[in-house]
Amino acid sequence: MNPWLNYHHLYYFRVIANEGSIAKAADKLRLGQPTLSTQLKVFEDNIGVQLFERKHKKLILSESGRIALDYANGIFKMGNEMVEVLKDSMPLKRTHVQIGALDSVPKDIVYSVVKEALAAGDCTVSILEGKGDEMIRELANHRIDLFISNYSPSIHEADSLYVKPIGQVPVVICGAPKFKALRKNFPQSLHQMQFVLPTSHSKMRHDLDHYLKGQEIVVDCVTETQDVSLQLLMGRKGVGLIPIPIAVAEEYFDHDLVEIGVLPGVFENYYLVSASRKIENPISSRVMKSFAVKAN
Repeated sequence: MNPWLNYHHLYYFRVIANEGSIAKAADKLRLGQPTLSTQLKVFEDNIGVQLFERKHKKLILSESGRIALDYANGIFKMGNEMVEVLKDSMPLKRTHVQIGALDSVPKDIVYSVVKEALAAGDCTVSILEGKGDEMIRELANHRIDLFISNYSPSIHEADSLYVKPIGQVPVVICGAPKFKALRKNFPQSLHQMQFVLPTSHSKMRHDLDHYLKGQEIVVDCVTETQDVSLQLLMGRKGVGLIPIPIAVAEEYFDHDLVEIGVLPGVFENYYLVSASRKIENPISSRVMKSFAVKAN
């Protein structure tokens, strides 16, 4: 039989976690420390996990504790909203949409998704950036509603996820003005030139390597990064040539960045990912159905 969740115990745990110690939590709750310690122990025993680790007389949230705190904050936030709505003390709050994005996704695409969400209904939008595995985990645990990526999740990751291709953008080779002469005899002019490239696990890097190999072009990779902003900065500073989605590069063509040439058959693909859930976020659901990157 599953343990029954005691919400008083859950509340005590949440206060202890947020205050950082039983002593501070006891003062806030106006309870004795021994009583509060006992209630925490009963809660941990009831749910069968250790929520804190005791290190140097300090309480540190365990991995299970961090997950429990995240749920506890959501539970009590929803509870407060329910009471406020039932009492008609305030109008129903705006729908909250949480969007995750890889830092390698151009900011204009993230902006376009946010704009679509704001147009889909009365809402507030939170944006988080991180690595792909982190964002997939956040999506699966319903801590974000949508994930913008430049790669499609693997078959294993895609279980219970919905993946929608939202656009394909041509890739252009750009560089500082000193590289302008490379436009002549492009793409052979790229041979043995220094490059700032995406990291090896990205699809764009794979496609780029395949294209260069087919053209018998060898380039000198001096730096690898998935951060598009850093790639642009290094390109403008003359560190090396950069392959970049043309929609991103066009914004910088008047700012120490010149186009050398478009790579035929090399694209950056973008995807919008959502997770299966019992209660859908109405805004993210509309965005998932309607959004696509607008072609230039």
